[in-house]
Amino acid sequence: MPARMIPLNDGRQIPWLGFGTGTALLYKDATEAVRNAIAHGIVHLDGAQLYENEDTLGAGIAASGVPRETLFVTTKIADLPEGMSVRESFLGSLKRLRLDYVDLLLIHTPKRTLEGRVQEVWKEFEQFQKEGLAKSIGVSNFRIKDFEELLKVATIIPAVNQIEYNPYLYKASQPLLEYMKKHNILATSWGGITPLVHLKGGPVDPVLVSVRERLEKDTGKTVTEGQVLGLWLRYQGIPQITSSSKLERVKEYLATEDLPDLTEEEFQRINKEGAKKHHRVYCEFMDE
Repeated sequence: MPARMIPLNDGRQIPWLGFGTGTALLYKDATEAVRNAIAHGIVHLDGAQLYENEDTLGAGIAASGVPRETLFVTTKIADLPEGMSVRESFLGSLKRLRLDYVDLLLIHTPKRTLEGRVQEVWKEFEQFQKEGLAKSIGVSNFRIKDFEELLKVATIIPAVNQIEYNPYLYKASQPLLEYMKKHNILATSWGGITPLVHLKGGPVDPVLVSVRERLEKDTGKTVTEGQVLGLWLRYQGIPQITSSSKLERVKEYLATEDLPDLTEEEFQRINKEGAKKHHRVYCEFMDE
């Protein structure tokens, strides 16, 4: 089955399901995990300089043997060592990835060594897009105030903002999501299964079980609570960036694409329970 696609503001599309080389694969050799993910149907691969495995992401892509144009590859820049230009940094990423271009290039964070430099970096990103080195450009972990700073100089609006997002961040994220909607910037989610990994026993759990049981009854398939969280994102049109070193988990993520949508009532029940607890695992500055 072809990957579900979500439109971007630049006329391109992003596959709904992404396989990331952070979290479970952070600082690790991702070659086999990436090759296996592609072999089983993953087309959207999400890397970053910070993950310190762009070289093995590239090796996994090369080992897969699939045509480059069938894949959607993302990388991110988070730091600029002293004396290194944005261009040098990005060309280094392309070399490690063994690619002539990426489908999506992101400013990984407005913090770290890029703090106060997002305008400068963004103007370089715009040039990369014009040259075809990055087909789409965007940001990650940006707050409204970061967008306000960037948009003062932008001639190209960021296509996406990749953020930590799950039911326990639904309420806190609403002002940012509304701002992004106004500017036609797509949210993509990392940390989407936090309720199951970092907050087991939280108020969302009983609703996830209830929805899972309904889906199993309707489809005759085995469904997991993790898949329900994926469907919660899909209901909002938000791509899900996942990560796992386990092939069975990758198959589970892929199977989510074939499951029916949540009902409006199920979606609202998850939101209501998620609003009872605010829980951010990473990037605490997002709440500033």
